[in-house]
Amino acid sequence: MAKPVILVVEDDPDIRELLAFNLGKEGYAVVQAESGESGLAACRAAVPDLVLLDIMLPGIDGLETLRRLKADHRLAGVPVLLASARGEDPDVVVGLELGADDYVIKPFSPRVLVARVRAALRRRQAAAEGLAAAGPRLAAVGLLLDSERHELLVDGHPVDLSATEFAILALLMRSPGRVYSRSGIIDAIKGPDYPVTDRSIDVQIVALRRKLGVRGACVDTVRAVGYRFLELAP
Repeated sequence: MAKPVILVVEDDPDIRELLAFNLGKEGYAVVQAESGESGLAACRAAVPDLVLLDIMLPGIDGLETLRRLKADHRLAGVPVLLASARGEDPDVVVGLELGADDYVIKPFSPRVLVARVRAALRRRQAAAEGLAAAGPRLAAVGLLLDSERHELLVDGHPVDLSATEFAILALLMRSPGRVYSRSGIIDAIKGPDYPVTDRSIDVQIVALRRKLGVRGACVDTVRAVGYRFLELAP
């Protein structure tokens, strides 16, 4: 079985080498990049299984790099772990809302880093298996969602979704009418104890509805409870 490939995007060469050493020791193949630009180029050349992305980078910073990753349909499903020097860094919250899967705090504990990487890869695999179990395609009221291709067609037109938006829509579409609480959505798509607030789900829902256009009404708010998918008449 091929080793999972981890792309480490870090401008400090000493930290980058330390991360590569610890991840390599755990059986991962590691690709290194010293900037956001080179990280994006590496992703486009060969899609990695996970990206460990420093927030503070020369040139385009980590958040802008993350935005560009999530805007690329080939890369949107790749899990991203942010690296920050401060646990309360507001950029971490912004990054999670942009679609990052988790974060780690500098200086890194090798055991914590590896545990976070393993957890992110497990969540990705579980999400893929869940979609596969439900069938590769979900269709309703002008929406066609293809989990194998990570594609969404809205009235026949392709729409790019982030990995989190895609997972939320797939979850809701699999059980039309069922109401999911915000915490229930987080648990279903990210796993329990995921470090993100309920507010981030609201942000994702707003972005999802905007991308769905006139079909956005299918994602319905149940006041004080959560969200559900309605099979509205076209």
